[in-house]
Parts: sequence; structure tokens; C-alpha cells
Amino acid sequence: MTNFTPDETYLESVGEEPHVSFPNALTPSSSAHIVDPATIPLRTSSTKAVANGDAASSPPSAEIWKHRSLGHGSEDRRPLYRSAADERSWLSSGRHSVQGRTSQTPPSVAGTVLPSQSLPNDPHQSLGAELINGHSASWSTEKENILRGPYDYLESVPGKDIRSQLIAAFNAWLRVPAPALAIITKVVGMLHTASLLIDDVEDNSVLRRGVPVAHSIFGTAQTINSANYMYFCALQELFKLDNAEVIRIYTEELVNLHRGQGMDLFWRDTLTCPSEDDYLEMVGNKTGGLFRLAIKLMCAASPSQASDKDAPDYIPLVNTIGLLFQILDDYRNLSSTVYTANKGLCEDLTEGKFSFPVIHAMRADPSSLVLINILRQKTDDEDVKRYAVAYMERVGSFAYTRRVLRGLTKKALTLVEEVDNGRGNGDGVKNILEALRVEKERSSVPAASTAAGAVA
Repeated sequence: MTNFTPDETYLESVGEEPHVSFPNALTPSSSAHIVDPATIPLRTSSTKAVANGDAASSPPSAEIWKHRSLGHGSEDRRPLYRSAADERSWLSSGRHSVQGRTSQTPPSVAGTVLPSQSLPNDPHQSLGAELINGHSASWSTEKENILRGPYDYLESVPGKDIRSQLIAAFNAWLRVPAPALAIITKVVGMLHTASLLIDDVEDNSVLRRGVPVAHSIFGTAQTINSANYMYFCALQELFKLDNAEVIRIYTEELVNLHRGQGMDLFWRDTLTCPSEDDYLEMVGNKTGGLFRLAIKLMCAASPSQASDKDAPDYIPLVNTIGLLFQILDDYRNLSSTVYTANKGLCEDLTEGKFSFPVIHAMRADPSSLVLINILRQKTDDEDVKRYAVAYMERVGSFAYTRRVLRGLTKKALTLVEEVDNGRGNGDGVKNILEALRVEKERSSVPAASTAAGAVA
């Protein structure tokens, strides 16, 4: 057993040979003296205690240290000393066992009594081994439903479904295999619904398809996250096609979609009226992008399109349909009773949006500040919005929009004949164009008729 003395210098002064053994974790260069708990003088009574610091500087005699050192204490105290010494020896050895596992005590804490801690049987597992190793088996259906909540809410309300109709119509030409066609249809639908969630947030919309917008129920942050999540879920679906080209197409058209949306928001937020050409470019990116995405994916998955070097180019037709669809949507927003029931009266005016009829009205009379100030207000006042519609009617904006729509329909029908090239497979697209004819919308301009007399 190792004996420790508190002060080598003092022992030398009384004629005793200092004999100090150091534990493995300590070296003779240590500046601190380690005192054996067994060598501390015992307090026998309160009368023999040192009081008020008296004799604090008087060192104990060698005889006292001799009798207080380990092995020289009284018989009744030796077990206590031995217990303390054994504990010290156990700690100073630097090795001990915890629940059957031997660990090395760091040198800096050897000889120091640490509070005992109960360690888990498997710390690795307690930290989440599955997550650390990259597994995601814990992702549950319940969690998936939470993320998809805003998306599923809007998806449950039927829309116009023009995109799936367009895919089915173009497939009369492209003959995409059924499994690939199902994936493409699903992806386009996912992107469309997800983009509507974002649109409604960015436009501060109140209604969508006749029901409250998703972010008014689930909150803005959760709705945005759900929409973004579905963008990537759609991308995952495309990997099932095992075709690198579809990933390039997907990325390209989503870039175009965000470019178009970005310019639309910029004009609105800065109250900048774009030129008609800039507006048509924006629509080609924003609305046409999703139409193009659908048809480009179909072309990439079509065996006939890949094998035919003289295959027709469907993109001009798709772009024309995209322009037709968006300008008609602008027209309906300010004139259709059905649109009013689904999204509210003249929602584009409340948003402050420079739609196609609004741009024409601004250009028709640049000296008038009426419409620009109504847009600035982003008003909910229905009387003010009806006045704005009546103003646009008076300057010929709705008549001009109808002429443009008829021209786009005529151009689209011509392109249908070109790509069909006598195959007789263009009826599906023609039916869609027939449904988009502006003549079917002309009888419903209630907002203008209400306030027409006010500006006549």
C-alpha cells in the first residue's frame, strides 16, 4: 500500500526519510501535494479543536504524523482507513469497470472521486442509431399526411382539369405507353396544385375553387412548405421513367415558371405597367410553362416521337394554347359570374394585378390616373371595383381582349391542322379550343353593367 506524506521538507527537518509513491496518473513534477484522507488528524473533542486560527501555522510533530499515517491508527479506525486507501488505489489505477465494461479513466481525473452516473446499456441506440445511419424507416403515414395537408385539401376540390384533358388530347398523336402517361399526368397535376397553393399565398387570395384558400386554414408557413414538398415529390415520380431527359425538362420548365411568376409579382408590387410584349412573355413562362412541361415529357416518353426524325413540333401549338388560356382567365376574372362565385368579385383588382385588359386600359388613356390609383389601393370595395370594370369597358379594353382571344383561337386551330398532317387525331385538341371560345363568356359581364351608367 502506498503512503503519502503531506510535506517532504517538514519530514526532512525532523529527521525522517521522505518516501512518496505516485499513482500512475501523477508525476513527481506535480506542484500540488496530495493528502491522504487517512492522515488528517482526528478531532477528539470540541475542547481540543483549534479555535480562531490559533496554532494554524504550527506543524504537527513527526510523531503525530507517524501515528496518523496508514497502518498506525487505532484498531477501531483501521477499517475506515483501509477503505479510503482502497478507494484511492482503485481510482489512481486509472481503470475501472462500469456494468461489465472496462474503461480508462482520463489522467486528469485519476485520483478524483466523481459522482456515479448510470449509463445506458447502448448509448449508440439511445442517440437514434437509425437516424445517424441515414435510415428513415420512422417516417410514418401520419407524418406524411401532416406535410401533405394543405395540398390534399386543395386537391380534394375539383378544378377545371384542363391539363389532364390536354395530355389526353395530345396523346392521340404521341401514343405514350400507359404506365409512363400515368406518371406524367400525375406529375403535372401535382405541380399545378402545388403552384396554386403558392399563388394564393403570394396573391393574398381569399377563395380558390369556391372554398377558403389553404393558407387561411393551415397557415402560410405550413402551406408554403407543403407546396415546396410536393414539387420534390413530383420530381421523385419522374425518376420512375428512368429517362435523364425528363429531369432536364422538369428543371427547365420550373425555372421558366418561376421567372414568369417573379415578373408578375414585380409589376404588381412596384405598380409598374408592363408592355403587352412583356406581358405575353411572362404568360409564356408562367402559364405556358406547365403546358409545355406536360407535352415535352410526353414527347420524351413517346416511342414514335423518338424514332421519327420528321416528327412534328408541338411546342408552338402548346404555347398558343397557354396564351389563350391565361388571357381568357384574365377576362373571366373581371367579367364572369362563375369566376366571381369561385374567387370573389374582380379579384385581380384587389390584388393590384396588371392583367391583359388592365394593361390595355392603362395604355389606351395614359393621361388618366383613375385605374392606376384603384390598383394602388388594392381595394375590397365592390363599388370601386365595379367602377373600374365600367371604365375598362368604356375605353374598349374588353372588346380588344375578345379580339385577341379570337385571333389566338384561330391560330391554334391552324397549328392543329399542321401537326396533325392528315392523321385525323386532332379532334381532342379542337374540343378543348372550342370550350375556350370567348363567345361563351360574352353574356356574363355583370360587374360592368352595374356601373356602366356611372361613366357613360
